[in-house]
Amino acid sequence: MDLGLKDRVYVVTGATRGLGNASARELVADGAKVVVTGRDEKRAADAAAELGPNAVGVAVDNADPDAPAQLIAAAREHFGGFDGILISVGGPAPGFLADTTDEQWAKAFDSVFLGAVRLARAAAAELDAGGVIGFVLSGSVHEPIPGLTISNGLRPGLAGFAKSIADELGPRGIRVVGLLPSRIDTDRVRELDGLSADPEATRAANESRIPLRRYGTPEEFGRTAAFLLSPAASYLTGIMVPVDGGMRHGF
Repeated sequence: MDLGLKDRVYVVTGATRGLGNASARELVADGAKVVVTGRDEKRAADAAAELGPNAVGVAVDNADPDAPAQLIAAAREHFGGFDGILISVGGPAPGFLADTTDEQWAKAFDSVFLGAVRLARAAAAELDAGGVIGFVLSGSVHEPIPGLTISNGLRPGLAGFAKSIADELGPRGIRVVGLLPSRIDTDRVRELDGLSADPEATRAANESRIPLRRYGTPEEFGRTAAFLLSPAASYLTGIMVPVDGGMRHGF
């Protein structure tokens, strides 16, 4: 299936590792050109170098108010266009109610929530019909994940924001989509499993609750993201797509 990605230009934030990186890899593999971002300049450059000539790395923090304009300008400067953005950011600090501080909440709000809002707002102002704004969220949009109190508080709000702007931007031909990963085998998920007394038992227990009985791979998530961002998904907007092996049991 031709996704229609050849020579389309995307910004993918948080793409030096994990789900953002996996998404950038699949976009490039299908012919797209990608601006990959991360907070560390060397890691952003290295990630782009691994992707080849159709990628460029830019060091920014999603919480920086200047980041959106800088990234869209980089897309136009290096690749001559801007067709969409995938907003991905590292998960906030884990912890339960009593463990989380005002400082952690404020930091997470700036990067996870407000940073995403700014990026989406800037993208919406620059995109033409056929453009797309994607959000990497979490299965916690539908069901809170124990020990991730801050993430549980912020991700559902972003899903509501995404749905709202999908209605607003639809008449202009701009799509808005969200991806809801659950247990994808990334460094982040392994770190979270590692917080338990027995990480192997924790993983086995999690896998037993997934109908496919395994964690997903970053590549599987990346392929889903590439499809949703592509012209092949041209009639999909305002949706939240679980990428979870069936772990969410509701409709």
